[in-house]
Amino acid sequence: MTFDKAKTLRAAEKYLELGKIPAAIKEYTQIVANEPDDFATVNTLGDLHARVGNQVAAISCFRRLAEHYREQDFGLKAIAVYKKIDRLQPGDTEIATSLADLYARQDLVVEARAHYLAVADAHNRSGARQEALGTLRKIADLDPQNTDIRIKLAEGYLKEGMRPEAAACFTEAGQRLLTRSAFDVSLEMFGKALELLPSDQASLKGILAAHSARGTADEAAEVIERVLVNDPDSLELLSMVASAYVTAEDASPAERAVESLVAKESSAYLRYLDVARLYLRADKVEDAVRVAARITEQMLADREAEQLLVLIDELLACDADNVQALRLLVRAHWWQRDMDKLRASLERLAEAAQAAGRDVDERYALTQLTRLIPEQDHHAERLEQLGGAEETAAEEELPGFSGSDSPSDGLASTTDQFEFDSGTVSAPVGEVEFEFNSANANEARTEPPAETSSTEGFTFESIVAEELPSMSEQPVVEDDPESRNADLRARELESVDFYIAQGYLDIAVDTLDLLERQFGSQPDIDIRRQRLQQASEAPIEQSEVRIASVDYEVNRMPAKGSNGAPQPSPEVVVPLSKINIAPAPAYQIDPGLAEVFEEYRLSAEGEPETVRNGDYETHFNLGLAYQEMDLFEEALKEFQVAVSMVAPGDGTPRFLQCCNLLGHCFMRNGVPRLAVKWFSSGLNAEGASEDERQALRFELAAAYEHVGELNRAIALFTEVYGKNVSYRGVNDRLRALQQRAEESKNGKRAPGHKASKGGKHRSR
Repeated sequence: MTFDKAKTLRAAEKYLELGKIPAAIKEYTQIVANEPDDFATVNTLGDLHARVGNQVAAISCFRRLAEHYREQDFGLKAIAVYKKIDRLQPGDTEIATSLADLYARQDLVVEARAHYLAVADAHNRSGARQEALGTLRKIADLDPQNTDIRIKLAEGYLKEGMRPEAAACFTEAGQRLLTRSAFDVSLEMFGKALELLPSDQASLKGILAAHSARGTADEAAEVIERVLVNDPDSLELLSMVASAYVTAEDASPAERAVESLVAKESSAYLRYLDVARLYLRADKVEDAVRVAARITEQMLADREAEQLLVLIDELLACDADNVQALRLLVRAHWWQRDMDKLRASLERLAEAAQAAGRDVDERYALTQLTRLIPEQDHHAERLEQLGGAEETAAEEELPGFSGSDSPSDGLASTTDQFEFDSGTVSAPVGEVEFEFNSANANEARTEPPAETSSTEGFTFESIVAEELPSMSEQPVVEDDPESRNADLRARELESVDFYIAQGYLDIAVDTLDLLERQFGSQPDIDIRRQRLQQASEAPIEQSEVRIASVDYEVNRMPAKGSNGAPQPSPEVVVPLSKINIAPAPAYQIDPGLAEVFEEYRLSAEGEPETVRNGDYETHFNLGLAYQEMDLFEEALKEFQVAVSMVAPGDGTPRFLQCCNLLGHCFMRNGVPRLAVKWFSSGLNAEGASEDERQALRFELAAAYEHVGELNRAIALFTEVYGKNVSYRGVNDRLRALQQRAEESKNGKRAPGHKASKGGKHRSR
């Protein structure tokens, strides 16, 4: 039997009108079963399951919808659906992690951090400390500039025996410090990473970059060569060694390093260009020419003639009459088949060779000149004086100028013919045995700065306890500075209460000292000090532990009440003697860690959230997604953030859009008086078109009607009616409202009228 979706949908809607939700669920389930991709119906079905208290079925629908949105890269819609799941099943770490990841992807740092902290706390309480560390690393990624947190995470990984993760965190911290030009501290971090992973290439690259910036690249070369001993075939390490010596401007070791690299990777031969220039800077022109000669033929074969000519020009700029350099110039122009430049370079070669007494080179140049320009008698005469044409040069094939750009064959033969007088050139590099680690490598010594982070113990409690209370609550904006300070102090004292309850007395003392310096002596601070005194004096056997409900627990389903709604976990007071106390960790809590995260949190709170926590489009679109899912409280929050980023009259419709949507959300939330405020703001905004004003007048009139201010509603509806009598049924709406106003007016007159008659009766 063919499935009739329209008929089933009508039946479902009819059941909903009659309030028969289970029957409607049955119909919607049929639609989803036959059309699994109808995600609008999946959402409706989830809402209905939630209304009847079937949380498992509702969560199943919403999870399916959220996964679809996430896979389709609709991140904001996925967030809205996961929020619905979070309401039904608070405390699920998988949902919290998904939300945090999506918030982070949308650059909503505050929300992402709050959820990550809750997840980290849940993992830590369940004993999954490695998972907690992984989550805390995601928090650190939200603020990559905070290297102190990254270093503490590395120490935490190290205590858990997670060496690769610790090395990665040390390396990331070093890279951030490197960008701030804190070279010594960055080298210290890279060094710690290398102690954990001796061949970590990211750390070695960081060491090379830091030493290069400090002008001590030779020290980086020593470090890399020590690593290279254990991995001599690593192309990456060979390349880094070559780069280090080039940066250090040490030409001879650089040449040896490049030679070893090219022996394993022939395509790296262009690194010899840097070596040649190093020799030039050291005023060793002959060595530079020798290095250039090694790669001339390969550069020409690879069509790198332009780079070669640039190098030859640099060689001749240092020594214009260098015969070997001129031979290279002749070879390059011969390859290019540029007759004019070839003749000029041969004439230069002949003159330089004659001046230097190099008869062999002069005979070669004159032999080619007599072949190219036989009409020049003086070349032939000089050649006869030298004993006639050179046989090898005379047999060399002249370049053809009408063919291709390069010879098609004979490369090996021309290479053999192209040789220098070995008496004027240094010994070839190949004759010198090249050994890495031939010099005694000295340890790079860097003094750590005074503010280097402490490397003492690491605990999750000190991170989460400092961050979680402040991140899970929304900051309340108060006009009164005293109220604002009191609120801030109260939140900090909640952290102190947590430390006292958990036995972290040293952290509690430090926090109270900070609060007293900031706010002065306060009664609530003195009360905590008294509690601290009592806690330090009371024996453990007679004390009690207060176990509070945890916001997020691993794989925990909420308890249901009689109506199917999740019930909050009550706070229980249990004698400590009845609790099995786990043994304390081998290392102590690091008070410095708590202080680092406290500073981090306070600095984060001090920044304007709208500046660093997403942009207008992100908040506006997230508000639309929440509104679509009927999550009006969340939608209001996002639209309020969005409207704070724009201004009326800024040339865009953004302010007007936010006012309109805020008004609608407040209406749906049952707060029409606030809707009046936002509709009025939009109506009075500059730059609105007449159509937009007409729509806002109608919405504002409807809001006044809900508030009970009928006269204002009638006035606005009348204005709308005057501009367009058929606008959204305003005629019927106005007539009904006028009738209500008349009835209300008559209802108020009647009692007064009777009283008047009574008065006349009494006067008689």
